[in-house]
Amino acid sequence: MNVDRVQVLAHRIAAHGLHRTEADAAELAVFDLGLQDSMRDTALLGLVARLDGVVTPESLVDDQRLALAWSHRGAPHFHRRAELAEVTASLVPLGEADALARMLWQRKQLRETGLDALDVLFTTARAIRKVVKGPMTKGAVSTAITEILPPAFSRWCRGCNATHIYEQLMRIATPHAGVRLEADQSPATLAPLEGRGPIRTKPDVAAATRVVERYLRINGPATPGDAAGYVGTTRTVLDRMWPDDLAEVRVDGKRAFLPTDLLPALENPPEPDLVRLLPPWDPFIQARDKAVLVPDPARQKEVWKMLGNPGVLLAGGEIAGTWRTKSAGKRLAFTITAFDPLHPAARDAAEAEATRITTARGFASPTITWLP
Repeated sequence: MNVDRVQVLAHRIAAHGLHRTEADAAELAVFDLGLQDSMRDTALLGLVARLDGVVTPESLVDDQRLALAWSHRGAPHFHRRAELAEVTASLVPLGEADALARMLWQRKQLRETGLDALDVLFTTARAIRKVVKGPMTKGAVSTAITEILPPAFSRWCRGCNATHIYEQLMRIATPHAGVRLEADQSPATLAPLEGRGPIRTKPDVAAATRVVERYLRINGPATPGDAAGYVGTTRTVLDRMWPDDLAEVRVDGKRAFLPTDLLPALENPPEPDLVRLLPPWDPFIQARDKAVLVPDPARQKEVWKMLGNPGVLLAGGEIAGTWRTKSAGKRLAFTITAFDPLHPAARDAAEAEATRITTARGFASPTITWLP
């Protein structure tokens, strides 16, 4: 099948549930992969964009079917609690190269430990399990495990003015320790996962493959390189977790892949006649093929920044601008920047979305400023 990027985006918008056909958070397709969170309420705002109905600050925190954990790439994601064991199994590296890539270490750092990457990872996981017996702040856990781990597992941190364990190593080891994050806590707080079993060190290729397949379901058609970037591993390792039963698709002439059963949905997606304000790190903009999402390199720099990504304005099937907020008392101030002039109806719809976000975050009313 030959398709263009416009058709691909229309398909993805539907796959992400952005037409708001679902009223139950746990049934959203994005939880098949995980909904990334941050201190900017990004997971909550991902629900606002997808759920049919009112979303409140308690919608995620009070839903006991969901749990927060450091998972893909060490980033915090909400997952269905019943699926956390499978998620953790999918995160067990498939070998040394995979472990080193997920740790974001150079080989020089690894040589200083005198161990292989897998030993470093699971030694850290055992230390975290030993320390975390109840809710503890991230800083307290870091201090405690730094004291009991070999010195080469740590580095001097100028920002903290202290020596502590490598941040990424701590993040990717934590789920293997059977430790989750407490939702809606600042500073970040870790806690033992209820009913956790023994630490699993054996790779589960089937579980890893399911992550790739689910990525292709919501962000396909995509390439193996795209999927490797999402998982946080190398392109070579990705070959070991590449799913079967995929169809090859040409997107503007470039080869990509999609689960075969989704070809009819790609061929005839619903019209993307909607307006949404997607938060930073939303699964829709987590797709690694940035040129498909935003072809203009200058606009890519506005959407994906080194620090402090904005949210994006989705209108007419395209990423049509960016948005930011700033709180002022009981009001939430929005600044929305449109890449091109918008139809008045699209502006009205964007302002309605801003009101939904304001309600979800517990503010009284929004103020909205449009920038060209």
